[in-house]
Amino acid sequence: MARGRSNPLALAVLTLLYEKPMHPYEMSRTLRDRRKEDSIKLNYGSLYSVVESLHKRGLITPQETVRDGRRPERTIYAITDAGVREMVSWLSDLVANPVKEYTRFEAALSLLPILPPDDAVRLLESRLQQQLLTEQQRETTAAQARQFGIPRLFMLEDEYQRELLHAEIRYIRALIDEIKNGALPGVGGWRRTHELRAAGLSQDEIDAVLRREFPEETVWMDHVANAGQADPTVADQPPSDQHSNQEDQNRT
Repeated sequence: MARGRSNPLALAVLTLLYEKPMHPYEMSRTLRDRRKEDSIKLNYGSLYSVVESLHKRGLITPQETVRDGRRPERTIYAITDAGVREMVSWLSDLVANPVKEYTRFEAALSLLPILPPDDAVRLLESRLQQQLLTEQQRETTAAQARQFGIPRLFMLEDEYQRELLHAEIRYIRALIDEIKNGALPGVGGWRRTHELRAAGLSQDEIDAVLRREFPEETVWMDHVANAGQADPTVADQPPSDQHSNQEDQNRT
């Protein structure tokens, strides 16, 4: 990722100034009027920092300072030629090149077996109800946009989020059903693990019981152990640049 491309708010500022020169307050108001805060993390303090950073990099430049009545002076910024090139290059990169995004729900799913299956089902059902409510709210917003005559072109991010939401709802429903009816591969060993842990067995003792009672479900445990012995340096390898870049985005 090129230097300074960790915060999508900076790209949003460049696109606004590509339309016309603005002062930071107008940028913030325009982004909120267009509901961009649903897709881009926005607060007024961070916007000022972004504007200052873009100015230092020569991507935007002060055009004039104005005063409206007794309000403080406001600096109006314009995009530079370098800013236009950076805007096009950055947006093109985001559209064309997928980047691994580390979502919280994905992280939770990767650690789900730590919870007992019944607890997992209860929590997934709670998430499902919240997402169904969100789905209803988003559908209402989309219907209002169509009623106002807003072209679909300007609602693409909302459409994309709704598609992701529909997919998550379908997935959670199916996952809940599979855990409940025992169709999820590995769920038997999952339940047994928590029974044995409640009985006070150590992890090594639990693994031994699982290998004996669920031989087909525990073959992978030997594969993982053998892989670790074959290449003990795997765990010591540094994270990829892609991972580090995504962490930068999460922090901003």
